[in-house]
Amino acid sequence: MTVRSSREEALRLLHQGVRNCDVARRLGVPAGTIGAWKHHDLARRGRLPGRKRSTCVHCHGDRLDHPAYAYLLGLYLGDGHILPANEYRRTQSLQVTCDEKWPGIMDSVEHAMRQVLPNNTPCRVRRTGCRDVKVYSNHLTCHFPQHGPGRKHERTIALQPWQEEIVDAHPWDFLRGLIHSDGCRITNWTTRTVDGVQKRYEYPRYFFTNTSADIVRLFTDTLDSVGVRWKSVTRPTGAINVSVARKDSVALMDAHIGPKH
Repeated sequence: MTVRSSREEALRLLHQGVRNCDVARRLGVPAGTIGAWKHHDLARRGRLPGRKRSTCVHCHGDRLDHPAYAYLLGLYLGDGHILPANEYRRTQSLQVTCDEKWPGIMDSVEHAMRQVLPNNTPCRVRRTGCRDVKVYSNHLTCHFPQHGPGRKHERTIALQPWQEEIVDAHPWDFLRGLIHSDGCRITNWTTRTVDGVQKRYEYPRYFFTNTSADIVRLFTDTLDSVGVRWKSVTRPTGAINVSVARKDSVALMDAHIGPKH
């Protein structure tokens, strides 16, 4: 089969809805070649999807979903990071790593990305035991000016005034993002002997652990603002562990955050 006839057959199959990889396998043509043929065919017929510009409240004055942004900010500060554009990557990317045990968290992360950047499509990259939920935009550093060289605990992390206003207005969304990234809800237990009978008592509590004193301070200041009582301890590794164990405070956290899912 000539190149011309292979291309015509590939386009015929593609028009029938056959996937690129299946066409490549059937014709023995590299998948990249099939993709190029499909792209050129769509361009010739004026069917290429238009690319929308990425939204940005600062550069373009676009509307920003404040509750979704507060949640995504917490995720970024807790366990997210931004890869800058360079000679190999034309676009910045925000990546939040999620344990596969919590598919609901992955859905929440992706939903927040879609709300904050409605013209950009998130994706999930499979890794061993987890998935990276990613979104690409060259306005990520506009949304998250805390980005910088090195690890977060090695540089100052402070919110801009406009970010403080959003967190003050939506503290529970911010706290939920931090807990969903670098926190957890667990159930502790203990035993007591009552009237000669040993009984088991269970009590839930929340933990948040981070090495950045600035991020921990943002977490605890926000806890204070919503009336949640907490305690902290610094581990030998330098990580700071914040716990919420008082019954009324745990109940408040349960009402607004709850266990991971």
